[in-house]
Amino acid sequence: MNTLSVSLWPTAVMPTLERALTCEYASLTRSGAPITWPLTPYYDPGAATIDVSTGLTYPAKAERARRDPRVALLFSDPTGSGLSDAPVVLVQGLATVRDADLQANTDLYVRRVLEKLPETVAGQPWFVVRQQKWYWSRLWIEVTPLKILWWPGGRLDTDPLRWEASAGTAAPPSDPAPEGAAPPPWAAPPADWRPGADRAMQLGNPVLTVRDADGWPLPLRSLGVERVDDGFVVRTGALGAAASGRACLTFHAHPEQFTGQQNAAFVGTATPTADGVHVRVDRALADFSLPTGRFGQLRTFLASGRALTPRLSHEAARRHQPVPVVRRPAG
Repeated sequence: MNTLSVSLWPTAVMPTLERALTCEYASLTRSGAPITWPLTPYYDPGAATIDVSTGLTYPAKAERARRDPRVALLFSDPTGSGLSDAPVVLVQGLATVRDADLQANTDLYVRRVLEKLPETVAGQPWFVVRQQKWYWSRLWIEVTPLKILWWPGGRLDTDPLRWEASAGTAAPPSDPAPEGAAPPPWAAPPADWRPGADRAMQLGNPVLTVRDADGWPLPLRSLGVERVDDGFVVRTGALGAAASGRACLTFHAHPEQFTGQQNAAFVGTATPTADGVHVRVDRALADFSLPTGRFGQLRTFLASGRALTPRLSHEAARRHQPVPVVRRPAG
């Protein structure tokens, strides 16, 4: 979290930034394709950045941002925020990746989760939480906003209001990249994207991400979606009507109390048509969905832990640091 300056962002968006349980985080691959996943945002009043995190054992979201700091955060799902008539908020900004102090990162993540999402660990003995180092060991991505668009009341069929940072606004540099090669994806994507696409249709209107005219990731919540043989057709507001090129379509949902989350994402090519934006799917991405039931969560965490725990020591060693300890916050 960069606190060198007090933010002067639009007051209309501040409650959403502070209280949203999820946002859609978009970054760019080495080849320039957008990838978007839901993450929990953290914003402290007066801070100059909006922060998200990813796991030390699955650092791709951070490594993409370190390589190309142009990222976007879309706040389009107010579920669990307690806000009524919330705006949809799009932030495009520069990312700063922090992994020079893994223990401090992990301590901060534990504290922020317990403050914002206490139900995620409710009922779990602390000795069980301590054993989940593969999950709690964290990299932080601090986003310095350069442009904010918002749709009052979430009315996506209207033109957004706009704010832009003053000329010359810059983000601090990321911490140096770790030595050696980044780990490969930890989970294999589905061989056939179609069954997942059928399930995704139960998760509500997706977020369509393409690149805008300046090359930045542009995630937009759609107004409707139709399943077609080779993918989807989505309806968007005016800003997305001409969306074209490499695309990511992201579905997700979670309950009011964040006790689980269902995710699905597909990459392909977007083409504007008379009926909306046609997204021809090339493949589905491997996702990390978490069932809402305690037994299902335990089973998911055990399986994920078996796959990811062996990466911990290697990823910490690449950064010349010990594996973090999961510590209960003081007080």
